[in-house]
Amino acid sequence: MSPSGADVLKQIKSRIDEVDPGDVRGQLANGVVLVDVREAEEFEAGHIPGAVHVPRSYLESRIENAVPDRGAHVVLYCQSGNRSAWGAHALKELLGYENVESMRGGITLWKDRGYEVEVPKSLTREQRERYSRHLLIPEVGVEGQQKLLEAKVLLLGAGGLGSPAALYLAAAGVGTLGIVDDDAVDLSNLQRQVVHTTDRIGVPKVDSAEETIQAINPDVEVVKYPVRLDASNIMEIIDGYDVIVDGLDNFPTRYLLNDASVRLRIPVVSAAILGFDGQLSVFAPYQGPCYRCLFREPPPAELAPSCGANGVLGVLPGVMGLLQATEAVKLVIGQGDPLIGRLLLYDALGATFTTVKVQRDPECPICSRDPESISDEEMGVFPDYEAFCAAAG
Repeated sequence: MSPSGADVLKQIKSRIDEVDPGDVRGQLANGVVLVDVREAEEFEAGHIPGAVHVPRSYLESRIENAVPDRGAHVVLYCQSGNRSAWGAHALKELLGYENVESMRGGITLWKDRGYEVEVPKSLTREQRERYSRHLLIPEVGVEGQQKLLEAKVLLLGAGGLGSPAALYLAAAGVGTLGIVDDDAVDLSNLQRQVVHTTDRIGVPKVDSAEETIQAINPDVEVVKYPVRLDASNIMEIIDGYDVIVDGLDNFPTRYLLNDASVRLRIPVVSAAILGFDGQLSVFAPYQGPCYRCLFREPPPAELAPSCGANGVLGVLPGVMGLLQATEAVKLVIGQGDPLIGRLLLYDALGATFTTVKVQRDPECPICSRDPESISDEEMGVFPDYEAFCAAAG
């Protein structure tokens, strides 16, 4: 006579370690990794704060992304303790996790004890469908998508780099996109600035970009700044944004941006393009080097020609702008390894990527200082960057 399902489950539970919810609650501050193995709908209805969501049906294939260390203390839980028991057995016997337990009674017993349950904001039916491919990725999921919907990303420029970045950040569901650009659409822009169209020649770029973004994703709020960024407005404009995507094309404003973003501790995803070459880095204040750590002074003018003077391959800003969008998404959802402390060089002719490590400069005139040591008077004062760059050239 074949054993019943209940008998098999009993045997499984005899081979694993079960832990009481009260003990789990006491261990949360001690580095235990709590994994919710229920389905997405159950997780969103309420879960234990700090829990990582890996559905039981994907546990064996996705647990390494959530818990790469097989020696970590892992506690699985489900609704009643049955699915988590099966999961703990699989992790222990099949994948070699050394210290894995199942929480007895699941979240049902946890709730009965009156312990805290977190109920995340839920996505609408339309959002579930729109972002369905994101929801399938463990590193994004519902939690990451909510972070994107609540994020504020500022695009400096709606040109070659800002165009592809705007399109894909909008498609990804970034809740607020700020756009700074005082220019209007010109025929010569359309070879690379894909957020604009021929029928919008003469239209302010911020308006043109807004129209395209809204057509892609009405979830996105567009905040327009049809002005030139300068020392009189930069602190007010960038304050409150989570990430800045830098598509600027001149040195004075880049140095201004660096100094202001360091003061406000806002990470900047910066890219530059010319001809067939592109470069990209993430300047996260006090986590890695800032722009001045790489370029203490601007290069001579003859070594830094503009795209307008020397030209740029039309698809190159598409490549670099999409890489910028990718880095911005990673910063928002808190996943992956952003390009902090690294400079990525792309040679389109050779189809090569080269990464160069960059260290913080202990004598950097900006980020070597503790921002708390900067006085209120200094916070509102910037040097003359136009004169600074002209002198260096």
